[in-house]
Amino acid sequence: MRSRSIIWSFNHAIDGLVYALRTQRNMRIHVAAGAAVLAASLFFRVGRAEFLAVLLTVAVVIAAELVNTAIEATVDVATDGYDPVAKVAKDVAAAAVFVSAVVALVVGYVVFFGRLTDTAHTLLVRVREAPSHVSVVALGITAFLVLVLKAVSGQAGTWMRGGWPSGHVALATGGATAIGFITGSGAAWVIGLFIAGLVAQSRVESEAHTVWQALWGGVVGVVVTAAIFALFWS
Repeated sequence: MRSRSIIWSFNHAIDGLVYALRTQRNMRIHVAAGAAVLAASLFFRVGRAEFLAVLLTVAVVIAAELVNTAIEATVDVATDGYDPVAKVAKDVAAAAVFVSAVVALVVGYVVFFGRLTDTAHTLLVRVREAPSHVSVVALGITAFLVLVLKAVSGQAGTWMRGGWPSGHVALATGGATAIGFITGSGAAWVIGLFIAGLVAQSRVESEAHTVWQALWGGVVGVVVTAAIFALFWS
């Protein structure tokens, strides 16, 4: 009887894994990425300790996604409509997956970067020194800073709508500033800012943001992007 219960436990576990793979897009992405990383471990012939680190990291990411799926299903059963506490539960569970994925990227970098061929290494260096790379870094930092400011300000809203400052306007003005630095043309920067102004206008007219939230978003985008280009690109 005990052996039967153990077998049924395994069956339920497999059912849960299959359900997550069928219904959760992120789960399929994590599994595919994990399989690719494990295959790369064999290709590059990493050491036993490094392979175990990669395997454990992949397992943690997949386990975090499974827990996130379970929490989402439980919250959906327990609540009929919108509940702020339920939202917190889902957001925190998603944050756990995000943290595990970031750690996985760091582990992958440490394990595999040194094993890249000279050609691949040269290509990565060129990409790192390219203006497009600096632009991506600047816009990424801008997006992160906007998230931090939204969290600190305490104003109602999300990344996609509402809150201080406007993320859409920050990225639009950041992109315009990047274009100005790359081209070295003041006219190109002005045209980019004009387009960013249209983005700001649309956010205000749709009542997603106030005028001040849009203006501050523009300030954040310009200042952060200009600072990154001034420090890391010449």
